[in-house]
Amino acid sequence: MENVRGIWNEWSETWYQRHRTDKVIEKIMQIPESAFHRTTYSMINKAMPNLAGKKVCVPSSGDNHAVFAFHLMGARVTSCDISERQIENSSNLARKNGWDIEFICDDTTQLSNIKSDEYDFVYTSNGVHVWINDLNSMYNNIKRILKSNGAYIMFDIHPFSRPFAIGPFLIDEVPRLHWRIQDIVNAIISSGLCVKHIEEMYAEDGSFWIDESKDEGNSLSKQELDELCNWKINPMAALPQWFSIHAVK
Repeated sequence: MENVRGIWNEWSETWYQRHRTDKVIEKIMQIPESAFHRTTYSMINKAMPNLAGKKVCVPSSGDNHAVFAFHLMGARVTSCDISERQIENSSNLARKNGWDIEFICDDTTQLSNIKSDEYDFVYTSNGVHVWINDLNSMYNNIKRILKSNGAYIMFDIHPFSRPFAIGPFLIDEVPRLHWRIQDIVNAIISSGLCVKHIEEMYAEDGSFWIDESKDEGNSLSKQELDELCNWKINPMAALPQWFSIHAVK
């Protein structure tokens, strides 16, 4: 996992800065639920109708948008990430805005710095599973840190978006594992968590199909972006692009 930590530390200072701009953070402050896909937010709202005072942990917190949103909704939030720079940059941003959030540098497959039976709710967001080389350890520890009857919800890219991928692959010297839905669901079940609900969702707009690292969307009109969600023009749009799972301890 050292390779994973290294690449994320590098990205935190380069490409990932776009996720910490004043404009991005201001939108989350104004509309906290905008940090989530609408279907996923509906699942969160059903599992946790009132987040005020609830203890929430976000492993592999990445851009920390979900962390900030949960805090703004009244939760007591712990942000965990393997990248020291991601944690440091997000902590600085929280301090700047006067947000009382706990930040811990930790490996999601271990969560060794997190106490057992501590959290009402655990959430993992987009881009987590591709970096995880041991799903069973990840989910065993997510179950461990949840209180009895605590809820877990995940949101990630649908494996259909990588229809011909079999992993792991070595990209940028970092292994990226292209798990199937059955791999993730079976790991959740094996941990002892009870799966309550699964949703498969489509992209909310055409920007999903744009490689933002290359700024490909800057020259596209709204009509062109909308057409990317039309399966007759973009056949891949006929497949679900996201999925969410709700499980309980």
